Amino acid sequence: MAHIYIALVDTPGFFAALIRGFLKQRYIHVVIASDAELKEAYSVGRRNPAVPVLAGFEKEDKDRILHTFPSAFYRICELECTDAQKEGIMRQLQEDYQRRFHIHYAVIGLPFILFGIPFFIRNQYTCSSYIARILQENGIRISEKHFSLVTPKDFCAYEQMRVIFEGELCEIAVGIPGRKPEGVAAYE
Repeated sequence: MAHIYIALVDTPGFFAALIRGFLKQRYIHVVIASDAELKEAYSVGRRNPAVPVLAGFEKEDKDRILHTFPSAFYRICELECTDAQKEGIMRQLQEDYQRRFHIHYAVIGLPFILFGIPFFIRNQYTCSSYIARILQENGIRISEKHFSLVTPKDFCAYEQMRVIFEGELCEIAVGIPGRKPEGVAAYE
């Protein structure tokens, strides 16, 4: 068996507070990664952590995020999958990264989530809808909802994920590769 990793993120800031209030949940951002240390991690979110209005598909950069949001809080979950599923997911992520400037954040889709109305425009996603679609296309269904309605809360509720870390990003960033930093509350 292989694993992929889902990071649920709670970032500080005005824009994050608006989304938290809108969705009524703590974790407002979802990241998918090939590894627990988030060395190869992707999401639909801010292209530059300091600028909330420019958003699309990006490879996450822990150092830039840490610089902008030193107190960002992460819950990293491990999700079991087959080797073929992981290969398919990673291939799709890498292909989408090559065409990343054609994938945008679906701001207009946010009210549809609130009212439970599926809404999809080609190459327009929220962070959670993008990851839900990629997983679904590879045989992993996080929710019975249409992928456009999936929120970070659905990832939190998905029973097949095992929490392996919960804490501030700085605790991950200063860690030794392959080991959790000392003193970090990890879930085993």
